[in-house]
Amino acid sequence: MDNLTYRISTMDVSQADAATQSIAGKYTVDESLFDSLVDQAIGADVVSGIEERTLKQRLVEATDDDIEHLAKIFGERIVEGQGETIIEIGSADSEFPMDLNDNDVGAITGTLERVVKHASVTAFVSPLYDTHAKTDADGQKTTHARDITSATADEAKKESNARSVHYLMRHTPQSVEEMLEVRVAVVGNVDAGKSTMLGVLTQGKLDDGRGLARVALFRHKHEIDSGRTSSVGLEILGFDKLSGAAIRHTPGAHNKMGWDSVCNRSSKLISFLDLAGHEKYLKTTVFGMAGGAPDYVMLMVAANAGLTGMAREHLGLALALGIPVFVVITKIDMCPAGVLDSTLKQLTKVLRSSGCRKLPIAVRGRREVVMAAERFVNQRVCPVFQISNVTGEGVDNLQTFLNILQVNRSYAVTHESTNTSDMQENASGQQHQHQQLRYEISEIFSVPYVGTVVSGVVNSGTMVPGQTVWMGPDFHGNFIPVVMKTIHRKRVEVQSACAGQSVSIALKRISRSQVRKGMVLLGRTRGDVEVEQPQVSMTFEAEVVVLYHSTTITRRYQAMVHCGSVHQTARVLSIRQADESKGSLLRTGDRAKVLFQFIRHPEYVLPNSRLIFREGRTKGVGKVLRVLNKQEEREAISVATNGTMVFDHRAIKIKMEALRHQNGPAAATATKAAFDASISSKKGRKV
Repeated sequence: MDNLTYRISTMDVSQADAATQSIAGKYTVDESLFDSLVDQAIGADVVSGIEERTLKQRLVEATDDDIEHLAKIFGERIVEGQGETIIEIGSADSEFPMDLNDNDVGAITGTLERVVKHASVTAFVSPLYDTHAKTDADGQKTTHARDITSATADEAKKESNARSVHYLMRHTPQSVEEMLEVRVAVVGNVDAGKSTMLGVLTQGKLDDGRGLARVALFRHKHEIDSGRTSSVGLEILGFDKLSGAAIRHTPGAHNKMGWDSVCNRSSKLISFLDLAGHEKYLKTTVFGMAGGAPDYVMLMVAANAGLTGMAREHLGLALALGIPVFVVITKIDMCPAGVLDSTLKQLTKVLRSSGCRKLPIAVRGRREVVMAAERFVNQRVCPVFQISNVTGEGVDNLQTFLNILQVNRSYAVTHESTNTSDMQENASGQQHQHQQLRYEISEIFSVPYVGTVVSGVVNSGTMVPGQTVWMGPDFHGNFIPVVMKTIHRKRVEVQSACAGQSVSIALKRISRSQVRKGMVLLGRTRGDVEVEQPQVSMTFEAEVVVLYHSTTITRRYQAMVHCGSVHQTARVLSIRQADESKGSLLRTGDRAKVLFQFIRHPEYVLPNSRLIFREGRTKGVGKVLRVLNKQEEREAISVATNGTMVFDHRAIKIKMEALRHQNGPAAATATKAAFDASISSKKGRKV
């Protein structure tokens, strides 16, 4: 993990070699003269011997100047990692190992604690793993014979001889606005133990084998009665600002901690999206994965059942949306060894198949946890955990993995920061000012004495209370200006929110009926430039791949399209394949450019957005290529209908009802007359 892990033992050597080669290539001077000039230039530094100190000396016998030097280096690494980084000292891959002993490790830990207290860093450091520790975090003996990625014998021998220590270094937030957040969608087949797993993680209490840990997570009475989740649940797990220890809702039997207390004490927060596993709730699960914008997917597999049923569907959805996946095998306490071995073989076969192309990594101890988290930036890597919610086996490994799981970098903005004091500017949105605000609405609430409240994820830009933004599109494709009264993040009121954060917003003077899922809030400015009212469309072109269909897909085929928080039925207007001999038909495995048209009302869709379309057992994935304007849309419909404009009478009825609600019966009557006249004027009238 080059961008997060700092190979500290080779940095100075590589920099010195690069500088020497650069100077030698440009100039040819007398060496004695050059040395004297350098001595005069740096003066006292050479005399004091600071430049001649090795990096091990800087860490083990640190002076004040060494602390300044290390603070600058680690501060840059923390900013590059968006608030946290994993540091490996004494790497086994280095050509110059440090040959660390117990006294050296203790001194290095003390030096790093001095570094993180520096004014330019403001972070905390926590040891993660020592290669020569006698036992790992779970009390199991640590072995070094074989790497989790099938290391060679020479590499294993080299690792056993060279000692290295991994540390977690994370920025200490001054407010909830600066808190790191990672969203994890929890999916899997029905009865795989998804809600029970979240109950154990977020409450800190083991299950009794009868579902005791999951009861607090259910939102409806029928969920408690049936034991099956039917809605999108939300739970949080925090890690504190001092050492990264877990912070849960219920630290004691009679002392329940609210979300606000958890957030105020946390430096990092894991937000779990508890999704349904039953087939009849698949639409809810698809919307949660597409509209909830999860950073990672935790696929739950029951050890006694294997990868069956909806678990395969959920894995396919994660692959289609490009979300990294890690697997948790539950119920290992009640599963015979032979059945568990069969489940592992089946899981390995599926993950290594041509459709998945994943590299499964078994995680059994602290060493595997750290290495899996470092390599999880590559979407091919898929860590596999074995958990028992009754005995607690493997729970600590999963919790540590979640603690060091990196923040999603797709929201990052390139900047020139050199220390972690700029993290405050990042939280307040200084780095996102040049981007237009875009916020997708995924949930809507009507709160007494507050009004309409919407929930979603900030995709780009920054927002502050009192800001006026565009909200839409409505049934006519229009946007209206609205004012954001207050902003809450995990039930804590904040003064700003930036890209990548999930927040709730109270809207001023907006009724519940004016808002729907799939709408967006857009900034009225981009930097200092005013932005016109956004353009929406009923029609867009996408490149799709049909994953499964029993027969063929032709023009006028209709399916439910999920694109972010947008979910609406769309019809196929045209199909254009690369191989023209196949015609305008799509079968399983075909790839083509398809023109879609929404059935009911326009939507705000951006190019390069991923989409999923489903209808029964038919499913396909794709990416939006372009959104058509009104002129292009009319031409495309005319071509698709052989010169005859075909109107959807159901869409007309919906628009008339919306107009009647807004402008009264007179406007609806006039609209109906206009539509009838337009239809009658076209050849080949279709009723």
